[in-house]
Amino acid sequence: MVDHATPNLPSRNYEKTINFYQMLGFETSWHDANWLILKRGGLGLEFFRYPDLDPATSSFGCCLRLDDLDSFYSMCTVAGIDEKSDGWPRLHPPKFEHSGMKIAYLVDPDGSLLRLVQNPKSDQN
Repeated sequence: MVDHATPNLPSRNYEKTINFYQMLGFETSWHDANWLILKRGGLGLEFFRYPDLDPATSSFGCCLRLDDLDSFYSMCTVAGIDEKSDGWPRLHPPKFEHSGMKIAYLVDPDGSLLRLVQNPKSDQN
């Protein structure tokens, strides 16, 4: 196995987390009373229980580096996640930022910020 890291994000309710991320192509690879792991291709997200989390004050986040940001973003919109500036879940559309990278933003139902980053073309080999 190649060394890798996976983000650990909070979940107020595992079933709701599973249902949300399933709409985005993630599948459950581990689930017990204390931990949840979801995978989608090479992406892995791990969740810990945090039933008292206030999504409005959450400071959790991670980056998903994607070979096809536009396709993933489209999947998010088809799943019914709205582009808006407050509340959760929500989307912020892709744009080229000062870094020169194309990035979109997804805030999940627990207030975690997922930066959706387009992989540079040279990294897709």
